[in-house]
Amino acid sequence: MRIGIVSYNINCNFTNYGSALQSWALSETLQKLGHTPVLIDYCPDILRDKDPLNPMKNMWDTDAEARRQCELSLPAIRVNYEKFERFYSTRFNRSAKKYYSHNFNAVVEDEGIDAFVCGSDTIFCVDEFGIDDGYYANYACMKNGHTISYAASFGDSHFTPETYALLNERLQNFKAIGIRESSMLPYVRQQVSVRVEKVLDPTLLLKVEDFRRIEAPRLENERYILLYARRYNKKMFEYADKKAKELGCKVIDISLRATNADKHRMFYEAGVEEFLSLVHHAELVVTNSFHGMIVAVHYQRPFVIFSREQCDTKIDEVLSLLGLTDRKLVSGEETLAADIDYKLVHNRTSAARPHSLQFLAQELTFTSK
Repeated sequence: MRIGIVSYNINCNFTNYGSALQSWALSETLQKLGHTPVLIDYCPDILRDKDPLNPMKNMWDTDAEARRQCELSLPAIRVNYEKFERFYSTRFNRSAKKYYSHNFNAVVEDEGIDAFVCGSDTIFCVDEFGIDDGYYANYACMKNGHTISYAASFGDSHFTPETYALLNERLQNFKAIGIRESSMLPYVRQQVSVRVEKVLDPTLLLKVEDFRRIEAPRLENERYILLYARRYNKKMFEYADKKAKELGCKVIDISLRATNADKHRMFYEAGVEEFLSLVHHAELVVTNSFHGMIVAVHYQRPFVIFSREQCDTKIDEVLSLLGLTDRKLVSGEETLAADIDYKLVHNRTSAARPHSLQFLAQELTFTSK
């Protein structure tokens, strides 16, 4: 079957390795299950006026200094954007056309789509996207019993009575619902009569060999700490500098703090394949990225993850699954265990994986339209 993937990826305001990798991992998994995935180049209405090459006005950090730092990083942002475009064009079976609310219903005929998977990522987060028709399968072509969600996340959404009412209506569009975090599981099960399960993020369905297949060659011969910041956190940056001094190595910095160039090797222009290589060969990964953490786990690298607003729920749940709750930091002064027992961690992942794969395999078995 040709399965259309509808997710938050191609039209991100900022370059986002996690969003790209979760879609790629879902695509790879669907292929392994015998399907032909098609990444739908879909732009929700809420993102139509966003320019990824001039992103200052849409930043999460709204202070003047953060905007200035972003402006200083524009050359790297634009190189990075081109690398991501290549990733989406070469690593996926990408839809031939771009789709919006006004033409989405043509996608079935245009691309030969038999069914849809909405997910993964925070596509159910009302604070980010409202209740988007593509993410909630509310276009006519999706409301035929041939759409499921997989690892869709509500993030840390703040609902109102009005959005709850609309949510309850939109949930009826799905044949089955797989969500990433457990917090909304009881509520969703109360609203629908179809199967609702907590499932793994797609990046946890793959093994490190899958990532190594697309990973770039080693980029830095010197020892380094990788600092990957999805949002500025002064304590996290200070922690990275402290650990670099202790380990006697440099810092490779994937962030928008352009003024760090006098002491860090700035690498915001890294593409997805380069990012994987940078994680693979790091002495330590310091991040506040959910997927940055998962990639570090795949490559069995020492890591710490700092608390981040609107991301703590998903971070905490995966750390709990992996038995690594002590790797999360708030102040940077917390005591860490000396080493990570990656044999135990990967045993936990392997034990959790079959349930999610079974959900995908079973729920993508459809009767004829």
